[in-house]
Amino acid sequence: MDRLTKLEQMNADAELAGGIDKIEKQHAKGKLTARERIVKLLDDDTFMELDKFVTHQCQDFGVEKILGDGVITGYGKINGRLVYVFAQDFTVFGGALSGAYGRKICKIMDLAMKNGAPVIGLNDSGGARIQEGVVSLAGYGEIFNRNVLASGVVPQLSVIMGPCAGGAVYSPSITDFIVMVDKTSHMFITGPEVIKAVTGEDVTQDRLGGASTHGSVSGVSHFAVGTDEDALNLIRELLKYIPQNNLQDPPVVVCNDDPNRLEERLRTIVPEDSGKPYDMKELLKLVLDDNYLLEVHENYAKNIIVGFGRLAGFSVGIVANNPMYLAGCLDIKASTKAARFVRFCDAFNIPLITFVDVPGFMPGTEQEYGGIITHGAKLLYAFTEATVPKITVIVRKAYGGAYDVMASKHIRADINFAFPSAEVAVMGADGAVKIIFRKQIKESATPKETQAELVAEYKDKFANPYRAAELGYIDEVIDPLYTRPKLIIALDSLRSKRESLPPKKHGNIPL
Repeated sequence: MDRLTKLEQMNADAELAGGIDKIEKQHAKGKLTARERIVKLLDDDTFMELDKFVTHQCQDFGVEKILGDGVITGYGKINGRLVYVFAQDFTVFGGALSGAYGRKICKIMDLAMKNGAPVIGLNDSGGARIQEGVVSLAGYGEIFNRNVLASGVVPQLSVIMGPCAGGAVYSPSITDFIVMVDKTSHMFITGPEVIKAVTGEDVTQDRLGGASTHGSVSGVSHFAVGTDEDALNLIRELLKYIPQNNLQDPPVVVCNDDPNRLEERLRTIVPEDSGKPYDMKELLKLVLDDNYLLEVHENYAKNIIVGFGRLAGFSVGIVANNPMYLAGCLDIKASTKAARFVRFCDAFNIPLITFVDVPGFMPGTEQEYGGIITHGAKLLYAFTEATVPKITVIVRKAYGGAYDVMASKHIRADINFAFPSAEVAVMGADGAVKIIFRKQIKESATPKETQAELVAEYKDKFANPYRAAELGYIDEVIDPLYTRPKLIIALDSLRSKRESLPPKKHGNIPL
């Protein structure tokens, strides 16, 4: 066999991976193979594979050597931009990680850090390769170490496209965003069999750690999609809003949507009755370019909305209370969800636009026992720490400590707008009157009428944005019709913003 023939044969063997029968099993489950996933993820003909012929060094248990050793690694382009990628291959040892496999992943993570490019992990693995023992665990540890060092330096995106159990879940959990594929992907520390043996609980893999569970109950996953193709397309779309690394700005696109577009619907979208809900997502889409919001964590903590959009072609991160759920209150889940998103945007130079309609923090023993004080403080900390441009629009309610937390002027927001419908106060009129005028109402011959009069008087004085505007806490009370152009002009004025934090190793966010 001549040299070129040998090379061709080795390439063919590596590309066959675990063999035709195992490839067919992947397809039968509705899953693509690792190589097919890379082809669909990257721009055509841009993938450059590394370590194609690497094999494990295990001498025990007669473990077969297969070229590539169960993970495909390399680099290519998405939308013309450099990315590093690894794809775990379930057809080889069930995708189980060995020492050599770990080193392959570490190599591309190191290259990504050196070259300032995103890392994308396509996860489909049963976990550690038991035959290698601590060598496999060391491989995971080395990957975790790099995940932490890369955090906030280059974007890290994880797609869960099969099983992800035990130590294998920690690497994705450190990354910035997790996409899961419904029905075929699972994440859990301990599987159903172990849970059954230890606690007696009977639970299916899907209910324990499927895409729906982690997308709506635990919040571990940021996106849940129907197929492998959907997941890969979502990654391509997500990258359109985020930069290559922490030293670059997000990509800018040509805007075909008029920056001066006015929307009459914005004048009527907020009901006259402050107790009535409305669709905050509709409001956001009326303001953003092409009426489009790429929502993150759509099915988790629905009382707050986070996601990416554009204003005049520039990428922005959106945080908005959602009065359609729990009246837009901040609770444990919403606070943590928003805090994580705010910190991501700040790390990668994405301006933050906050829309406020918050009656306060969620009351109740469940919240207090669960640590709402600490969790709420995470969002306060995140907004305060952020040095990217921060613009706030108070749409309606901004009550109590939640007013402060939602990117108020007092925690270094740059420009704060308010609609005429805004209510900036310690609490709602009914509650405030009952406290302030308790004695007067009690002694009145007509307590209900007296209370109603006092509530109306309180609303007239305090349930509006003008007292805050008098004090400079709101920069401008705006006609909602002009929200889009006002935000675009404000954002443009902040392009050259430079703000730094006091010198320190790092802060101590209330975890």
